[in-house]
Amino acid sequence: SAQSILFAHENWVEAGLLDQIANLASTRNLKDLTIGPVLSWTTNDILAHVEKLLKIPGSRVLFGGQELKNHTIPSIYAAIEPTAVFVPFEEMIKNDANFNLCTTEIFGPFQIVTSYTNENLPDVLSACERMNHHLTAAVVSNDLVFQNKVLGHTVNGTTYAGIRARTTGAPQSHWFGPAGDVRGAGIGTPGAIKMVWSCHREIVSDVNTPEHNWKRPAQS
Repeated sequence: SAQSILFAHENWVEAGLLDQIANLASTRNLKDLTIGPVLSWTTNDILAHVEKLLKIPGSRVLFGGQELKNHTIPSIYAAIEPTAVFVPFEEMIKNDANFNLCTTEIFGPFQIVTSYTNENLPDVLSACERMNHHLTAAVVSNDLVFQNKVLGHTVNGTTYAGIRARTTGAPQSHWFGPAGDVRGAGIGTPGAIKMVWSCHREIVSDVNTPEHNWKRPAQS
């Protein structure tokens, strides 16, 4: 699973969400295979991408940003620590160059993080629709009015909505349609054409309050 970008409300940031993400990311390691090689990028490619992002005013590395230590991963792949780069929202959407850089998909242990206010929400929704990749998304909130507003103004193949909304993790809900629909992966392979002709939208809700003794499951 790979999450490309996180839009975090300022209240979540003030509550320490980013520190919690960093703590979870720090537990991933090669020994238990909760981190591994990125097949489509090299280490140098990703580190160069980080350097480009850091040239955006106000950007900073939240965690990671270094090559994995004591690994034997071939140099044709990427071997980096789980990495997150914070980019101010206003700078992200300021121009096409910044936006395209921030929405470049790596599909590895790398994500862009930004924060927004209630007043910024229309621009956040616009940014979501401006992206090129719409396979999956998640809306994490216990406010049903907010959930419905976001769901009603964005289009993605599979969207998780609720208190513990996932990013991916339910591949049976993904519809890899051949039609090139914005809501599907649009693989276009003969197998996809034969097996799937609908590019419908899937919303997976998770609104139940966790049990008082709920514990985070082991990472995989």
